[in-house]
Amino acid sequence: MTIIADEYSKVVGKWTPGVSTGKYINRGGSEGRHSATAQGAWYVFEALAGKLDIKKNATVAIQGFGNAGYYFARLLKSKGYRIIAISDSKNSVHNPAGLDVEALQAWKEKKGSLTNFAGAKTFPRDAVFGVPVDILIPAALENSLHKENASGVKAKVIFELANGPTTPEADAIFQKKGVVVVPDILTNAGGVTVSYFEWVQNMENTHWTEEEVNKKLHKKMTKAAVEVWDASRKYKTSLRIGAFVVALGRILKAMK
Repeated sequence: MTIIADEYSKVVGKWTPGVSTGKYINRGGSEGRHSATAQGAWYVFEALAGKLDIKKNATVAIQGFGNAGYYFARLLKSKGYRIIAISDSKNSVHNPAGLDVEALQAWKEKKGSLTNFAGAKTFPRDAVFGVPVDILIPAALENSLHKENASGVKAKVIFELANGPTTPEADAIFQKKGVVVVPDILTNAGGVTVSYFEWVQNMENTHWTEEEVNKKLHKKMTKAAVEVWDASRKYKTSLRIGAFVVALGRILKAMK
């Protein structure tokens, strides 16, 4: 992203940082961008936890331990939630008593994967979907939850941190089972929201602190979460459809 801004600036003959986002901090990037997806997801989680009757000691399984999955795991653990299973591209690890997220990250950096982590048992990668937990967080690949594995999910709530992790067929199965899916269109919007913040800073030639960025992000994500929840209750539909209702409402308002 920094290279794109540099090369574009050469073409137009002036420094134009707003042409791309996700740049290095010293080249017009925004504070907090590296963890923005997870931070935004936490604000949504925080806004909806009470409405979804999620208790503080709830158990969590996370598919994916990259940027979004790692930072979100850190946030959840710091707030008292018990993360008992995490997967990466090779395997999943499981400890009913809870996983040490920082020790797990250190192991991954040293070994290249979560496999054989000393503080847990190692299982096949996709076994993470079948772990009995309160909350399942798909934070890796698109279409991870599909008609072949959806019936094996034992979570009460699915919190989508990846882009499009649930297929329409799986969505229908979850609705039939009474599993609540908090959709990606809401939950992982923190990253693109802070990209927008980066663009604003570039346009105004300013640089916000991470505290300022997160304060603005908290306001936007919390408002969106409440709007989606209210729309789903008003129209007696899923949170995903509620999110589409809110989005289309905003488009119609702008058009008018």
